[in-house]
This record gives sequence, C-alpha cells and structure tokens, in this order.
Amino acid sequence: MTSTVGQVIRCRAAVAWEAGKPLVMEEVEVAPPQANEVRVKILFTSLCHTDVYFWEAKGQNPLFPRIYGHEAGGIVESVGEGVTDLKPGDHVLPVFTGECKECAHCKSEESNMCDLLRINTDRGVMLNDGKSRFSINGKPIYHFVGTSTFSEYTVIHVGCLAKINPLAPLDKVCVLSCGISTGLGATLNVAKPAKGSTVAVFGLGAVGLAAAEGARIAGASRIIGVDLNSNRFEEAKKFGATEFVNPKDYNKPVQEVIAEMTNGGVDRSVECTGNIDAMISAFECVHDGWGVAVLVGVPHKDAVFKTHPMNLLNERTLKGTFFGNYKPRSDLPSVVEKYMSKVQ
Repeated sequence: MTSTVGQVIRCRAAVAWEAGKPLVMEEVEVAPPQANEVRVKILFTSLCHTDVYFWEAKGQNPLFPRIYGHEAGGIVESVGEGVTDLKPGDHVLPVFTGECKECAHCKSEESNMCDLLRINTDRGVMLNDGKSRFSINGKPIYHFVGTSTFSEYTVIHVGCLAKINPLAPLDKVCVLSCGISTGLGATLNVAKPAKGSTVAVFGLGAVGLAAAEGARIAGASRIIGVDLNSNRFEEAKKFGATEFVNPKDYNKPVQEVIAEMTNGGVDRSVECTGNIDAMISAFECVHDGWGVAVLVGVPHKDAVFKTHPMNLLNERTLKGTFFGNYKPRSDLPSVVEKYMSKVQ
C-alpha cells in the first residue's frame, strides 16, 4: 500500500449522477487525505435503506453527482497530518456519525451526538477545506454522510472510523457500522429491559431484528414482534422473538391488542420503522407506571407525533436514540468483540 501514499488513487466507484437514476460504475480519482483524514480501502459494503432514501431524493436537498454508501468495512491505506489513532493496515468500520472526543457531547457519558461530526446529509464535502476528495476529469463528486463507501477507496474524517479487531471478518461485521448497532443499542443502552421483562419490537427489518436480539441478550421473557409482513416472523424467531402480531389481523389499534396480551402493556417497546402511526402505537402499548418506549426509525419530515398527555402523566416514558447511543470510536470495537465471542 505504501506506493500510493500521498498520490491520487484511481479506482472504481458507483456514482449517482441524478436522483433515482441507476448508479454508474465510473473510474474516479481519490485525493490523498488531508489533516485529520484517513484514506480507506473498502473491502465490503452493504446497502442500507438510507442510501436508497437519499438517492431517490424525495423531499431532501438533491446533491449530485454523489457517491453513496455508509455501511462498510475496510483497511487504512494512508493517514493525513495529525492522525495518531490509526495507521496503514488497521481494520476499520466507517460510521455515518462521529466522535471528536473533545466536545460536550463526546465528553458526556449520556450522549453520542458529537457537535463536530454528527450526521449531516446535506454536506457533500470534507470539513477540513470544504472540498471533495473525489473527482472525475477534474469535476468534483460529492461525498455522502462523510463515508461514501460505494467506492474502492474513500477519504473519511478520523473521528468517523472505529478501529476494530483485525481478526473480525469484515464481510460480516461491516453491518455493525449502521443498522445492527442501532437496533442492538436501542434495546441494550436505551430501553434497558430487565431480565424476565416483556418487550415489543415494531418493524422486523434488520434494525428490528437487532433490537429483538438485544432483548434476548437482556433476558426478556416475551419478545413480541410487530410487522405488517407475517412472513418475517420465522426469521425473527432466530433473533429471540417469541410472539408475532400483524396489525392487519385486528379491527382495533395494535396497542390495545398488545395491552390485552400483556395484562396492561409491555415493559419496553422499540420502534424501528419510522412510520408515525407505529411510533404512537409503540408508545401507547407500554405499561403505565414503568413502561419505556424507544423511537429508532426516522419519520417523514412533516410527520407529527400525537398522543394524549395523560399517557405521559401516567408514568410512561418516551425516548429517542441515535445509532443506539453508541459512541463510534469508543464503543463499536466492543460490539465487534461481542460478535467475535459468539463465533469463536
């Protein structure tokens, strides 16, 4: 790798030239990393729904041409000035949010919402100089959430890279850089169900399955999966789900169905769809006195959460979470180790 240090690298990348139009494999030029930046060789990347959402650009600020991708694993090729935590050859997971380790959020034990590096979907350039590190024939190609992993090489701020165990299989742990950690952390770090408790998980996609796994790890006695697609339950069983509710099977609100199933409501619920009705149901299905609902899914920009204030006054708690409350650099390596301890 040393022969490319300080040089422009030409490699392949999947470029989005227009909203909703097929990505095009192009040869792109990737500039060397500047101060506090790292150039990474991406070995594996997965597709997250967020990539599709912003590629469609329905309701977001369209920024094109752009290289998407943010759920990935790779190896450090070179580092810029001031980077001391990483060196060439290190195995890393890029993360769409970061950890500068200096701001009030990073120094807080309760927050992972870094002032400097929290997700910014509108920014398509690097913080250091306001320029892109990608180009084609001199024309800049924009970055996406600071990662742009649909490229064989990419440049990322050091604060958005988690150094991980080099023995961890990157083709497996790459998904820990977004959805899986988000769902797992939502349950373990935010909902915090007690052993023997009841948990409802709304939405059984990748994030919801990870939330169910978190409930299983915590020792929940009942894990109720809620989804409009009944075919998802068999897969959800592998992640700890014990029961399944399809709201379409009932002529009453699903929160009432769950309350009847659980003698007044579940102890904890985790909402992983972003659908505003599911969010309200997830909150209203928790037990009064001690129930906690955690919102994970990102709603439509015009969505409004409505519930009667008595639901709060009767001692139900509503929480939100971002990336499962994990600090990327500090916490993600231990999440990888959780996986490694199970497969060895």
